[in-house]
Amino acid sequence: MNIDLHTHAKLSKKVDFSLAYFQDMAKVAVERGLDAIAITEHFNTKNFGDVYRTLDEHYTYNGHYYEIEGLKAFPGMEVDIAEIGHILCIGDLGHIRALREALNNHETKGQFIPFAALLQLFKIYPDMLVIGAHPFRESTPLIDLDPTLLGQLDAIDLNGKDLYSRGIKQNCADLETLSKQINKPVVAGSDTHHYMQYGVVYNAFHTTCETVAQLKQQIADQAFTIHIDENLPQLVAEAVRLKDIAKNDMVLSQSGK
Repeated sequence: MNIDLHTHAKLSKKVDFSLAYFQDMAKVAVERGLDAIAITEHFNTKNFGDVYRTLDEHYTYNGHYYEIEGLKAFPGMEVDIAEIGHILCIGDLGHIRALREALNNHETKGQFIPFAALLQLFKIYPDMLVIGAHPFRESTPLIDLDPTLLGQLDAIDLNGKDLYSRGIKQNCADLETLSKQINKPVVAGSDTHHYMQYGVVYNAFHTTCETVAQLKQQIADQAFTIHIDENLPQLVAEAVRLKDIAKNDMVLSQSGK
């Protein structure tokens, strides 16, 4: 099973959720060889709840994932922490909604939840998959945080955007070092907001997973390999260019101009 563990359902945080846009994204993901994704939209994106409310109106959630255009879509979100950094969480839809509700007073800079407090919340949902997002990104680094807290994650993120901006060799080397320091595996996520970025990096699991608990076990067992597309730099660069154009068009459209 090929799965991307860091994807976005919206073009940007500032625009409304568009089902048509997301459906187009899902179709391309399948064309690029993906069997599954985790929807890790930013928890403080505009109208976060609309994402899953809209999916519920048009697709069946089977207790573990939605099947959208032939793609398994596991629910999740990306959470900012007070120390500056992003944490991905993937799990049962009800648990994702409950966790989002618990973060209602932690949505803006200066109010983000401390990392240790977020980890305590995760303990309420032991089957939730928790990943440290882009740990070496300059704007949201995780590398200076307490290693004992980082060691409570399930994995760390080999991120498509960072493979482009920091270089594949450097980023892979840094992730390998951090992985050994905290004894946690590295998993892949494209961090895509635009269909062009699907498939630049993904996890090839040895078996098909039907639940997040199975995903967690496969990751813990390191029963997967990571695939990096040889054209990643060109694909990400084009995705960024097209995203900026589409974002401007969508903002104008949704503002009524």
